[in-house]
Amino acid sequence: MKPFSTVTGAAAPLPLDDVDTDQIIPSAWLKSLDADLAQGCLAYMRRRPDGTRVEDFVLERPAFAAAPILVTGLNFGCGSSREHAVWALQAFGIRCVIGHRPAEFFVENALRNGLLALDLPLPALREVTAAAEHVDGAEPFTVDLQACEISGPAGLRIRFAIDPGARTALLEGLDDVGLTLRHLDLIEAWEQGRAPPP
Repeated sequence: MKPFSTVTGAAAPLPLDDVDTDQIIPSAWLKSLDADLAQGCLAYMRRRPDGTRVEDFVLERPAFAAAPILVTGLNFGCGSSREHAVWALQAFGIRCVIGHRPAEFFVENALRNGLLALDLPLPALREVTAAAEHVDGAEPFTVDLQACEISGPAGLRIRFAIDPGARTALLEGLDDVGLTLRHLDLIEAWEQGRAPPP
């Protein structure tokens, strides 16, 4: 898993509540192992039924074409627990999702895949969203996991809280297996202790 320390770039504002995993990655992109998940990411918001682009959708605008930060609303990632939702966001280039009370299983899937999903109090989220909408992709934001801080235009500084274990896993790029292997000596000692005598 790729470690996460800081990410800097455009923050794309998508201030919608209850964006579910079926919207993040529609089921049409789950039928093939070779599906282009980047194309499937929020596909039905980015494309009309005839396949033409929705030019005014935030991620279709040039300023946000490579945005690594997505600023959402309440309950982002609800619906099914499909891990593909995180994979699609990552394939599109998003490294951090900022919202209020994102769906629990979405946060877990994000953590296991190196995507930072932040839960901000509503006043802080409104401040970040307003800043992202005001600069319209013209000025970068930084999410610093070391300092637990979001910074941006006009002196924006927002502190955030994150579970210490999740923070360590992201900073060190460790999935569940990697976290377990940090204790390999203890595991092997325990196994030695239970081994039957020769």
